[in-house]
Amino acid sequence: MFSKLRSLIGGRSNAPARAKPGSQYMRGEGAQVFWGWNPILRDAREDVRAAYWRSAARTIDVLHNSGWLAGVVQKGVSSVLGKGLRLALKPDFEAIGWDQKQSSDWARLVERRFEGWASDPLECDASGKFDLSQLASAAVRSHFGPGEWTAWMRWIERSCSTTATKIMLLPAHRMTQESNGVDLFQGVRIDADGLPASYRFRLTQPILETGQIVELRARDSANRTIVKHCFEGDIGQMRGISPFAPVLQVLRQFDQLANATLSTALLQALFAATTTSPAPTQDILAAFETADEQGVGGSLDGYMEARAGWHDKTKIDLGGLGRIAHLFPGEELKFLRSETPNSNYEPFARWLLREIAACGGFTFEDVTGDYTGATYSSIKMATTTNWPIQLRRRKHIAAPLYQTALECWLEEEVEAGRIEFPGGIEHLRKARKAACRAKWLGPAKPIPDEIKFAAANQTLYGLGATTLEQICADMGLSWEDVLEQLARERDKRKELGLPEPAITAQAEMMKAAMSPDEPPKKGKKDDA
Repeated sequence: MFSKLRSLIGGRSNAPARAKPGSQYMRGEGAQVFWGWNPILRDAREDVRAAYWRSAARTIDVLHNSGWLAGVVQKGVSSVLGKGLRLALKPDFEAIGWDQKQSSDWARLVERRFEGWASDPLECDASGKFDLSQLASAAVRSHFGPGEWTAWMRWIERSCSTTATKIMLLPAHRMTQESNGVDLFQGVRIDADGLPASYRFRLTQPILETGQIVELRARDSANRTIVKHCFEGDIGQMRGISPFAPVLQVLRQFDQLANATLSTALLQALFAATTTSPAPTQDILAAFETADEQGVGGSLDGYMEARAGWHDKTKIDLGGLGRIAHLFPGEELKFLRSETPNSNYEPFARWLLREIAACGGFTFEDVTGDYTGATYSSIKMATTTNWPIQLRRRKHIAAPLYQTALECWLEEEVEAGRIEFPGGIEHLRKARKAACRAKWLGPAKPIPDEIKFAAANQTLYGLGATTLEQICADMGLSWEDVLEQLARERDKRKELGLPEPAITAQAEMMKAAMSPDEPPKKGKKDDA
């Protein structure tokens, strides 16, 4: 009746129209929980552009001031890189026109030379301060901060270095936020297909802040990389954003919870005693003062004369040990203990930390180091579900810097004649991707129980369900390095007259016993 009356007088209800029943989406649109929730649907690049500065600044601020998040980032860098990625070059020899042996020999040579270049800061770093693994660590940290990293592949000839290929990491926020709505979005200039053609940076000199804007091409005429811009994003996205952007509010809430809890605990520690009395507050507070503080001297007669009346014999002193307080009838003195943090603090704090850990791609135990209640099965399951995230970051965040460095360095080495390549530099430029096909090996997968891990690998290898290369890759090793080292150790043992390791001898005995040429002998039980 009320709704009919409103319709007659021209009124309108504020409640949204109730959706008709059916199988469509959003049937509960009329529910109050949806009122006021009307986000804008737009391209990912616009969402990033609108939130980039605030997200990057707030994330970097938290990284500088939050021990939890700083620890998470350190865990992430260590899981992705460890001591640095190791090159396992696997050229596509058929595309190049080689045989397998020629390809393998050339790959081993390049691996050794590249390792020497990457480990020398004077060779690989434009500033001469960091080796390639340290530059990669800075790039991964930048991924967790602004959400992207940029590298300028420069050509710098110096008397102190052999090569001229140098890497200069540029702070991601130095890329401008300019957009024209046509071919320039957040400092990235693209062609008609969306391929980045150049980047606009506000560069500085090492000491002087010039603020000069420079536009650098993405590649040169020979398709050699000049600027490498790396991030993870959605369709149409031009710039990266921090993976911690969804939990910035949670991080702030955790800090506020910790600060409020600490403040409460300090207040309760300072005011740990209360008195209940019908007397005026001023008289009660004066009772906590000493005789000298009350200005009547130290004599009992002076004290009684100054405080004559119902409170004349009161003497309460929390600062002195072993004193007895004589209270007037009806007064009560209580000593309190701190009740902060209460029983709800830890569960709520752990819940906030779990959300932060999940957003960062880690487990709660990884973030906090607290393994209370964890079992072998739970740790193994958590490692199994989170490890692919670190492998994805290794491939898409860290490896691109190594791969770009390899391609630029190898081009210079071949052109200078320090590394031979059939057909010379022109052939290399045409077959760059085939020649530089590589795997980048990182730290081993976390193993909660090495004995069970070894037993599982032994079973799978015996069944032919895995390879030595895969087993070594899970351990962060190169299978070729392992076999070569085993061969050298075997030859050295023979030279010194040392016996083979027991496990190797046992394996050979088992293999000989199961050989079809010499079947195992039957015992009495078998004959029976």
